[in-house]
Amino acid sequence: MKKLIIIDVVGLTKNDLNSVKLDNLLAIFENGFNTTMTPSFPAVTCSVQATMLSGYFPSEHGIISNGFYDRNTMQVSFWNQENSLVEKPRIWDILKSFNPNLKIAVLFWQNSLYTNTDFVLTPKPIHLDDQMIMWCYSKPPNFYEEIVENLGEFNLQWYWGPFTSIQSSQWICSAAKYTIEKHKPDLLLVYLPHLDYAAQKHGPQSDEYKKSLFELDEIIGNFVTFLNSKNFANEYELMIISEYGFNKVNKSLSPNILLRDEGFLSVRKINGKDYIDFEYSKAFAMVDHQIAHIFVKPNYEKKILSVFKKTEGIEEILDKNTKSNMKINHHKSGELILCAEKNYWFNYYWWKDEKHAPPFVFKVDIHRKPGYDPLELFFDPIKKTISQNTSLIKGSHGVINNDNDDNLPIFGMSMKSSNQDCIDITQLAPTISKFFGNTNYFPNKSIL
Repeated sequence: MKKLIIIDVVGLTKNDLNSVKLDNLLAIFENGFNTTMTPSFPAVTCSVQATMLSGYFPSEHGIISNGFYDRNTMQVSFWNQENSLVEKPRIWDILKSFNPNLKIAVLFWQNSLYTNTDFVLTPKPIHLDDQMIMWCYSKPPNFYEEIVENLGEFNLQWYWGPFTSIQSSQWICSAAKYTIEKHKPDLLLVYLPHLDYAAQKHGPQSDEYKKSLFELDEIIGNFVTFLNSKNFANEYELMIISEYGFNKVNKSLSPNILLRDEGFLSVRKINGKDYIDFEYSKAFAMVDHQIAHIFVKPNYEKKILSVFKKTEGIEEILDKNTKSNMKINHHKSGELILCAEKNYWFNYYWWKDEKHAPPFVFKVDIHRKPGYDPLELFFDPIKKTISQNTSLIKGSHGVINNDNDDNLPIFGMSMKSSNQDCIDITQLAPTISKFFGNTNYFPNKSIL
């Protein structure tokens, strides 16, 4: 039985393949195929990955964005990595129930803490009072330390923040090579983040983004060379996937400031800084790229709706009925969901004067901010803090470009398969399942 390597080249689209000659990626597809894939809504990492690997939409698996609001504890949490947050079995659970002896490895995918897999690597820094230890959780224990002996430490500054670098994807790919050579997994899932940084910082049509495409293609070429040189090429098929395409943006919108101006968002002043008062706010926004979940107290939905209906930069507002149409009607979702116009993205700010902003605003602090903050990619050399200049962001995602097939994410394999022009993202898990001989869990959805 053949083995399978799945490489998630986040941000890669059909347009990228058409606009730049990526020789190594095209060589993979030469004897196989490539097409596009319609992502689930919202088109953000944690949510899309959960859909890919479960075969279910957010309305059922519960990952409604890269974060969530707990109505019981009144806390927003972003980038939590626990496997249990995904409320449906994922492909490793499905395959293991079918064949417990399948060896599965997962490198740097979201929500991979404590998964039912044989090997896991995922960033999990240890925060101490005086320092942060740049550690990765691994399974089995000491698997990360074993890799460090061969590759050196994984530097989290390559992975996120103003010093993001191609080195993160290079290190992850090297870890994948080590995992194959040492442990020969039947299924290996690898996440490469490099294009994501370039698109947000420079825009998806920029020269810098095109340079990143070539850099990524070179990494994949080196990986294929490794497979060939070690005689693994005949053992493994390659699947190349992506999660979403980027939109070029030039404006940002602050839904929490709008709510505060209208008297719906409340703050508490602590040590001269403004913090959202989730208990007394009638509504607040949890933002994530180009979508925003609006959590609304009972009897205020119509009033909140009227605020955003007259706001420039909002393409669509999802309510109870339209959330169901978009398969995002989960209890974790906001009562309303804002969808930005293509050239807008949402920031989480609720203050107008920076002197009232909480201290975490000016740091790389992905867990305490009630929203995704792309400005963590930029360092302000004058203030010596994370920049607050929203005009720096040139690319974003989250809304789905049904009007532009070339901006949809890529799905391709090194083996021949279906001739579908575009597949639905929920067909990915069934396709992987069928690859390994399991056709019972997802009848009639595989493209193989």
